[in-house]
Amino acid sequence: MKNKYLWVTLIIGAVLVLDQLTKYLVETRVRLYSTITVIPGFFNITHVRNRGAAFGILSSSYGNWRSFFFVTVTIAAIAVIARLIWKTHERLLLIAFTLIAGGAAGNLIDRIRYGEVVDFIQWYVKSYYWPSFNIADSAISVGVGLLVIEMLLKKPQDGQDHETVNR
Repeated sequence: MKNKYLWVTLIIGAVLVLDQLTKYLVETRVRLYSTITVIPGFFNITHVRNRGAAFGILSSSYGNWRSFFFVTVTIAAIAVIARLIWKTHERLLLIAFTLIAGGAAGNLIDRIRYGEVVDFIQWYVKSYYWPSFNIADSAISVGVGLLVIEMLLKKPQDGQDHETVNR
Protein backbone atom coordinates (compact mmCIF):
# COMPACT_ATOMS: atom_id res chain seq x y z
CA MET A 1 0.00 0.00 0.00
CA LYS A 2 1.53 3.26 -1.15
CA ASN A 3 1.89 5.96 1.54
CA LYS A 4 0.91 3.46 4.23
CA TYR A 5 1.67 5.70 7.17
CA LEU A 6 -0.14 8.66 5.63
CA TRP A 7 -3.31 6.54 5.40
CA VAL A 8 -2.82 5.22 8.93
CA THR A 9 -2.45 8.77 10.24
CA LEU A 10 -5.48 10.04 8.30
CA ILE A 11 -7.75 7.19 9.42
CA ILE A 12 -6.72 7.38 13.08
CA GLY A 13 -6.99 11.17 12.94
CA ALA A 14 -10.47 11.02 11.41
CA VAL A 15 -11.67 8.53 14.03
CA LEU A 16 -10.24 10.62 16.87
CA VAL A 17 -11.66 13.91 15.57
CA LEU A 18 -15.13 12.47 14.93
CA ASP A 19 -15.15 10.64 18.25
CA GLN A 20 -13.99 13.55 20.38
CA LEU A 21 -16.12 16.12 18.50
CA THR A 22 -19.33 14.08 18.87
CA LYS A 23 -18.58 13.42 22.55
CA TYR A 24 -17.95 17.14 23.10
CA LEU A 25 -21.25 18.03 21.42
CA VAL A 26 -23.14 15.51 23.54
CA GLU A 27 -21.41 16.64 26.75
CA THR A 28 -22.16 20.32 26.09
CA ARG A 29 -25.68 19.99 24.67
CA VAL A 30 -27.28 16.94 26.28
CA ARG A 31 -27.53 16.67 30.05
CA LEU A 32 -26.19 13.46 31.57
CA TYR A 33 -28.86 10.69 31.39
CA SER A 34 -31.04 12.80 29.08
CA THR A 35 -32.37 11.45 25.80
CA ILE A 36 -33.09 13.08 22.46
CA THR A 37 -35.31 10.99 20.20
CA VAL A 38 -33.93 11.02 16.66
CA ILE A 39 -36.00 8.26 15.02
CA PRO A 40 -38.94 7.24 17.24
CA GLY A 41 -38.95 3.54 18.06
CA PHE A 42 -35.43 3.06 16.70
CA PHE A 43 -32.69 5.62 17.51
CA ASN A 44 -31.88 8.04 20.35
CA ILE A 45 -29.03 10.23 21.45
CA THR A 46 -28.65 9.41 25.15
CA HIS A 47 -25.84 10.90 27.21
CA VAL A 48 -24.47 8.20 29.51
CA ARG A 49 -21.12 7.26 31.00
CA ASN A 50 -19.58 3.79 30.97
CA ARG A 51 -17.07 2.96 33.70
CA GLY A 52 -16.63 -0.58 32.42
CA ALA A 53 -15.58 -2.22 29.19
CA ALA A 54 -17.77 -3.05 26.20
CA PHE A 55 -21.46 -3.35 27.11
CA GLY A 56 -20.68 -2.17 30.66
CA ILE A 57 -18.66 -5.25 31.64
CA LEU A 58 -17.02 -4.59 35.04
CA SER A 59 -18.88 -1.28 35.37
CA SER A 60 -20.36 -2.21 38.74
CA SER A 61 -17.01 -3.20 40.26
CA TYR A 62 -15.89 -1.05 43.17
CA GLY A 63 -12.57 0.66 43.65
CA ASN A 64 -10.16 2.86 41.73
CA TRP A 65 -8.37 -0.13 40.21
CA ARG A 66 -10.83 -0.26 37.27
CA SER A 67 -9.68 2.98 35.61
CA PHE A 68 -5.99 2.10 36.01
CA PHE A 69 -6.69 -1.41 34.66
CA PHE A 70 -8.53 -0.19 31.54
CA VAL A 71 -5.94 2.52 30.79
CA THR A 72 -3.10 -0.01 31.12
CA VAL A 73 -4.83 -2.66 28.99
CA THR A 74 -5.72 -0.09 26.32
CA ILE A 75 -2.16 1.25 26.10
CA ALA A 76 -0.84 -2.33 25.78
CA ALA A 77 -3.43 -3.12 23.09
CA ILE A 78 -2.54 0.02 21.12
CA ALA A 79 1.15 -0.95 21.30
CA VAL A 80 0.39 -4.43 19.94
CA ILE A 81 -1.83 -3.00 17.20
CA ALA A 82 0.87 -0.45 16.27
CA ARG A 83 3.29 -3.35 15.77
CA LEU A 84 0.71 -5.16 13.62
CA ILE A 85 0.20 -2.00 11.54
CA TRP A 86 3.96 -1.69 11.08
CA LYS A 87 4.28 -5.32 9.94
CA THR A 88 1.25 -5.61 7.64
CA HIS A 89 1.12 -4.72 3.97
CA GLU A 90 -2.39 -5.99 3.23
CA ARG A 91 -4.86 -3.16 2.71
CA LEU A 92 -7.87 -4.71 4.47
CA LEU A 93 -5.81 -5.72 7.52
CA LEU A 94 -4.18 -2.31 7.65
CA ILE A 95 -7.55 -0.54 7.62
CA ALA A 96 -8.92 -2.94 10.25
CA PHE A 97 -5.98 -2.46 12.62
CA THR A 98 -6.03 1.30 12.08
CA LEU A 99 -9.75 1.58 12.90
CA ILE A 100 -9.27 -0.49 16.04
CA ALA A 101 -6.29 1.66 17.12
CA GLY A 102 -8.19 4.90 16.47
CA GLY A 103 -11.20 3.70 18.43
CA ALA A 104 -9.07 2.46 21.31
CA ALA A 105 -7.27 5.82 21.42
CA GLY A 106 -10.58 7.72 21.45
CA ASN A 107 -11.85 5.79 24.44
CA LEU A 108 -8.44 6.01 26.11
CA ILE A 109 -8.68 9.81 26.04
CA ASP A 110 -12.00 9.60 27.92
CA ARG A 111 -10.63 7.13 30.47
CA ILE A 112 -7.66 9.38 31.19
CA ARG A 113 -9.83 12.52 31.40
CA TYR A 114 -12.85 11.15 33.27
CA GLY A 115 -12.09 7.61 34.42
CA GLU A 116 -14.99 6.50 32.22
CA VAL A 117 -16.17 6.68 28.61
CA VAL A 118 -18.86 8.98 27.18
CA ASP A 119 -21.49 7.00 25.26
CA PHE A 120 -24.48 8.41 23.40
CA ILE A 121 -25.63 6.31 20.43
CA GLN A 122 -28.66 4.23 21.40
CA TRP A 123 -30.40 1.84 19.00
CA TYR A 124 -33.57 0.09 20.06
CA VAL A 125 -36.68 -1.68 18.82
CA LYS A 126 -39.77 -1.36 21.00
CA SER A 127 -38.51 -2.17 24.51
CA TYR A 128 -35.30 -3.93 23.36
CA TYR A 129 -32.30 -1.63 23.72
CA TRP A 130 -28.76 -2.21 22.48
CA PRO A 131 -26.21 -0.85 25.01
CA SER A 132 -25.24 2.75 24.26
CA PHE A 133 -21.94 3.30 22.48
CA ASN A 134 -19.91 5.98 20.68
CA ILE A 135 -17.91 6.63 17.48
CA ALA A 136 -14.76 5.01 18.93
CA ASP A 137 -16.72 1.85 19.72
CA SER A 138 -18.11 1.89 16.18
CA ALA A 139 -14.60 2.15 14.69
CA ILE A 140 -13.44 -0.78 16.83
CA SER A 141 -16.47 -2.85 15.78
CA VAL A 142 -15.97 -2.10 12.08
CA GLY A 143 -12.25 -2.93 12.42
CA VAL A 144 -13.01 -6.26 14.09
CA GLY A 145 -15.62 -6.96 11.42
CA LEU A 146 -13.01 -6.37 8.72
CA LEU A 147 -10.63 -8.75 10.52
CA VAL A 148 -13.34 -11.42 10.51
CA ILE A 149 -13.96 -10.84 6.80
CA GLU A 150 -10.23 -11.11 6.14
CA MET A 151 -10.04 -14.40 8.05
CA LEU A 152 -13.04 -15.84 6.21
CA LEU A 153 -11.85 -14.76 2.77
CA LYS A 154 -8.16 -15.53 3.15
CA LYS A 155 -7.09 -18.51 1.11
CA PRO A 156 -4.68 -21.05 2.61
CA GLN A 157 -1.12 -20.62 1.37
CA ASP A 158 0.93 -23.20 -0.54
CA GLY A 159 -2.18 -25.09 -1.60
CA GLN A 160 -2.81 -26.37 1.94
CA ASP A 161 -6.31 -26.64 3.27
CA HIS A 162 -7.29 -25.39 6.74
CA GLU A 163 -7.04 -28.88 8.25
CA THR A 164 -3.42 -29.22 7.19
CA VAL A 165 -2.52 -25.71 8.39
CA ASN A 166 -4.09 -26.25 11.82
CA ARG A 167 -2.21 -29.48 12.60
